[in-house]
This record gives sequence, C-alpha cells and structure tokens, in this order.
Amino acid sequence: MEKTEQFREKTIKTEPIFEGRIISLQVDTVELPDGKTATREIVRHPGAAAVLALIEDKMLVVEQYRKPMEKFQVEIPAGKLDAGEDPMVAAARELEEETGYRAGKLRPLSAFYTSPGFADEKLYIYIAEDLVKGESSPDEDEYLAVEAITFDQAQQYMKEERISDAKTILAVYAWHIYRLTGEI
Repeated sequence: MEKTEQFREKTIKTEPIFEGRIISLQVDTVELPDGKTATREIVRHPGAAAVLALIEDKMLVVEQYRKPMEKFQVEIPAGKLDAGEDPMVAAARELEEETGYRAGKLRPLSAFYTSPGFADEKLYIYIAEDLVKGESSPDEDEYLAVEAITFDQAQQYMKEERISDAKTILAVYAWHIYRLTGEI
C-alpha cells in the first residue's frame, strides 16, 4: 500500500464548530494530492466498547429508544469510553451497568471504525465469559429492557431491523461462527 501514501491529505486549517458532552465537530480545510483544497467535516468521538455475552446459547441484549433514528433498537450492551479509559474496562462496566451481569473474563473479538468517512469513533467488541448475575445500574438518562434472545430471534430481529446496528450484527455473525465451530 505504499503507492497510496501519495494520496494523503494535508490539513491546512481546523475550525472547531461544536463541542458537546459526547462528540465534537470540526471542519478541516485540506490540501489534496493535486494541490487543490477541499473541506472535511469531522466528528470526534472518544470511542466505545461493546460486549457479546452468551448465556446458555442465548445472547444478552438491551432494547432502548434511539432518538437519531426515532425507533427502538435491540443491541448488545455498549457505551462510550471515558477519557483515557481502557476499552476492556469500559466493556466490563457497560455489561454490568446495563444487564447486571459481571464477566469473569473478557476476550477481544474485534475493533472497527464506525463511520470512517466522517467520524473517528473506534468501537471495541469483547466476548464475555464466566458470567455472574448481579444488579444492573443504568445511567440516570438510560431506559432499557434487558433480554436473553435465541439465535433464531436474533436473525428475526435483523430481518425486522430491530437489530440494525453494525456492532450487534457483527456479534450475531460471530455467535453464528461460534455455534458452527465452537470457536470465536
């Protein structure tokens, strides 16, 4: 991929637009490889962690209202990273806060950029093992229902678009591989 280095964009100017609790927005002016300039709208996000948690061949999910889409979503437990926080620590925290379960062990599954065309959010997904039931304690502005769903339910929810976010779809496919091979 050395040949692509010639296509790197050089930042000329960054203009901060918005600074929020979770994200910030900036507009960068960049110099293109041909010498022309262009603008790039960039969302900065601290990153997030999510957990694929299986109990007796069921996946723990939460259902909550997602305002940007104006609909309820079924998702694996997840949340944003605090400044400087280890993603595995965040994954453990979010699993317990949202579902009440603690993981005896967490293993990395994958990490990916959610929308690299305009955002720098990196999401880390872990597999929870040796689960122990405890008490959930969602954030004060977080209203969610916890459920353990079967693989068939997960597939049906995807068809119905009740599951339609990348992290949960990736988790369902990882679960499918696990069911076929015994390994993730």
